[in-house]
Amino acid sequence: MTTNCHSAFVYSKDFEKYRFSADHPFNQIRVAMTKDLLEMENTLNQSQILMPRKATDEELMLFHDPSYIDAVKRASVDELTDDDELKYGLGTEDTPIFPNMHDAASLLVGATLTAVDSVLEGKSKHALNLGGGLHHGFERKASGFCIYNDGAIAIKYIREKYNLRVLYVDTDAHHGDGVQWAFYDDSEVCTLSIHETGRYLFPGTGNTNERGLKSGYGYSFNLPIDAFTEDESFIDVYESSFREVMEYFKPDVIVTQNGADAHCLDPLTHLSSTMKTFEYIPLLAHELAHKYCNGKWIALGGGGYDIWRVVPRAWAQIWNVMTTNSIFTGNLPMEWISKWQTEAPVKLPDSWHDHEGIYKSIPRKAEISEKNSKMLEKALQFTRNKMKFSK
Repeated sequence: MTTNCHSAFVYSKDFEKYRFSADHPFNQIRVAMTKDLLEMENTLNQSQILMPRKATDEELMLFHDPSYIDAVKRASVDELTDDDELKYGLGTEDTPIFPNMHDAASLLVGATLTAVDSVLEGKSKHALNLGGGLHHGFERKASGFCIYNDGAIAIKYIREKYNLRVLYVDTDAHHGDGVQWAFYDDSEVCTLSIHETGRYLFPGTGNTNERGLKSGYGYSFNLPIDAFTEDESFIDVYESSFREVMEYFKPDVIVTQNGADAHCLDPLTHLSSTMKTFEYIPLLAHELAHKYCNGKWIALGGGGYDIWRVVPRAWAQIWNVMTTNSIFTGNLPMEWISKWQTEAPVKLPDSWHDHEGIYKSIPRKAEISEKNSKMLEKALQFTRNKMKFSK
């Protein structure tokens, strides 16, 4: 496998303008912290950074309804009625209205399209947009911190402009519902989501029996893992499903959503992963992108709400794997710790890896792992039968 891949890092300081309020958990300063961390490790230089553009209205309309885009524009200047706020999912506790939200959200979408074009025009093997991954946005409604769904728009864009088959892989702790429903009846787009079961967590969807409709039946895969799932079980589910779905679907390009909220320190979820999981996630994506897609891999950010101790480390590993096919090890740069500790309300980690005992032992570990294993068998049963009979 290629170990030194030319990759693009899409970034703008203006990502931080996508900010609902001072105390809202979605905070794009985590992207700036990741960029700093990479620069201080001397693995990201200016020549690799791509400035994003804003998505046009026509591009937003690849997925979103024009009336919804208009509502977001009106909300941006405080001209949306209470009834329309309710209708379009704006002004909620999860997705409050903030000034110039249309422009801020359009930039995140444009950044993902910038990443897509870099890879599919052959300018880079891989591209990373940590400002994207807003997978809960719907055609006519905002949801779960997501105004515009950059992942769904990007896949529509790939289908229309490049006519390629796309595999979308989502390892956010929350089900990638908006992207799944966008392609639920499409056999040219396959979605794979590994997430905490919806019994305990927003958005409550993503069951194993959500397999698609009409021509899209058999191209939607959901792996809802149990609360308190640990690294070994998470990685087993991820690796088994990703490898089998790749062999089954054989995509032309992979788009991954890399939410970092499955970590045990995340305040909004109930999983017990450590950095071991986030070190392995990009390694497998990189391997399979080269095996099946000539390296074509676009990676996005997503959730992740321990922005100080978890997200920068998890996301920096994606970039290091993209460029060197290896993970960071050892201690974090003291320069980075010193810079950000003055702002952080918690003590920053000193190592790329998590220390043992970062969470209390899980008494139901064996039961949870067995439950996840049975769920995996159920989720992949249809595909395994289909491949068996096609031979």
